[in-house]
Amino acid sequence: MPLFALHAIDRPGALPLRLEHYAAHRAFVETEAEHGITIVLSGPLQSDDGETMTGSLFIIEAADRAAVEAFVKADPFTLGNVWGEVTITRFHRRKG
Repeated sequence: MPLFALHAIDRPGALPLRLEHYAAHRAFVETEAEHGITIVLSGPLQSDDGETMTGSLFIIEAADRAAVEAFVKADPFTLGNVWGEVTITRFHRRKG
C-alpha cells in the first residue's frame, strides 16, 4: 500500500485554536482504521527552539490519495481552522 506525507502548517496566530482542539485531534487520530488508513508516524512540527507547535507531520499508509484527503477533511484541526497550508505528497520509503 502506498505511503503519503501529510505536511500541515498552522495558520498564523492559530496556537490558541490548536490548544483548544488538541484533545479532539488526538482522539480523532486514534480512529485511523475507521478512515481506511494507517498512520505510520505523526507528530507536531515545532519552532526551532522546540517551544511552540507550528503544524503537523504524518506519514500515512493508504490505498490512495483520496483516503488521506478525506481523513484530513474530517480532522478537528481542519474543522477548527487550525491548519492553513496542507500538502499531501506520495512518499517512497527507501530506508528504515
